[in-house]
Amino acid sequence: MKNSGMIAIFVIIGAILIFFSTYMVDETQQVIVTQFKRIIGEPVTTPGFKWKLPWQHANYFPKNLQEWDADPGQIPTLDKTYIWVDSFARWRIVDPIKFFLAVNNKDSALNRLDDIIDAAIRNLVTSYSLIETVRKSNRELDISTQSVFEDLRREKLKRIAKIEMGREKIAQAVMQQAAPKVAKLGIELVDVKFKRINYIENVRKTVYDRMIAERRQMAEKFRSEGQGEAEKIIGDKECDLKQITSEAYRRAQEIKGRADATATKIFAHAYQLDPEFYSFTKTLDIYKEALNEKSSLILSTDSEFFKYFKNYQ
Repeated sequence: MKNSGMIAIFVIIGAILIFFSTYMVDETQQVIVTQFKRIIGEPVTTPGFKWKLPWQHANYFPKNLQEWDADPGQIPTLDKTYIWVDSFARWRIVDPIKFFLAVNNKDSALNRLDDIIDAAIRNLVTSYSLIETVRKSNRELDISTQSVFEDLRREKLKRIAKIEMGREKIAQAVMQQAAPKVAKLGIELVDVKFKRINYIENVRKTVYDRMIAERRQMAEKFRSEGQGEAEKIIGDKECDLKQITSEAYRRAQEIKGRADATATKIFAHAYQLDPEFYSFTKTLDIYKEALNEKSSLILSTDSEFFKYFKNYQ
């Protein structure tokens, strides 16, 4: 019994020693072994179970890409326009010994990156105008609305938007400026990008008001152009209507004239055949039109108007 108890004790002690003497390295990790805060050996970068002395400590660091997300802040451009800049970066630990000695852990590293990358961003943004920070090339803007106003605006942009650096090259310059500084921390800076660039609140309101005013000006221009086109259409309609009316009147008068000429010719021919009968029928027509049951006339008996009454009594 005594021997079995001793064996159990040795087994437990051995298990404890094995537990504190091994550590597991993941594929995304790298380890520095320290003994009383002194680095022992080279960094361990291969995955698997590893051995160390029980009193030694395994310090884990990530081997894959890490995020750095900046706090958005106000930065003045070269043309004294304050903008709101939000950026991000990707980095990784390439020298864990330098990293351990310089910053020791990821949180401290992020604080140092805040100081280094933010300073580089502020330095580069303040060195260039707003248009350089916003645009990346001199590519002509795609303005689909065709109007005189937009043509003038396009010409204005062509004159002022001469990009020498551009947003992407500024981001590359930030990385080039910050990379040597972060390399002293055992960090490789992989990429730096601008996530968002915008005006500050009071400038943004002014820009929105100007955009609204421009759109209203465009709307008024379109309305005036439409009104002018409508007046032109109405004028053309009135002109066409008068032309059609005058042409119809001319043709009606021509037809009427030809009809009157024909009728006169017929009357003349009939009159030549029997002038007395023609005179008689025309006089009867006059009686019919001039006299009715309410008519009252006082004429002499020798009046020509009643000559047929006298002759045919």
